[in-house]
Amino acid sequence: MNNVTKKLIKKLSGVLFISTITFSAWAISLGAAKQQGLVGEMSNGYLGVVVNSPEAKSLVNSVNQKRKQIYMDLARKNKITMEQVTTLAGKKALAKTKPGHFIKNTSGQWIKK
Repeated sequence: MNNVTKKLIKKLSGVLFISTITFSAWAISLGAAKQQGLVGEMSNGYLGVVVNSPEAKSLVNSVNQKRKQIYMDLARKNKITMEQVTTLAGKKALAKTKPGHFIKNTSGQWIKK
């Protein structure tokens, strides 16, 4: 693993932590939505709607807008592509997903971790 990748992984870990703080206003809603199986993590680094509802859509849109901005900043700062950032973020998010919460598999189906 080269130094750029190591630095990016370290920054993504920090970003995921910071995004938890950034989303503190959403923390209960996001946590509850994941616990209830309304939303889940995807391999592209973004949140997805598992159960179609206006509340889930609104939450997903809000969280994903914030994530996108963070990812764009990381890509610019590290002179890498958004695809590289979102791929690494997706791997981290899927790895950190709690058992019983939903993730989207490679077939595009929502499964419980």
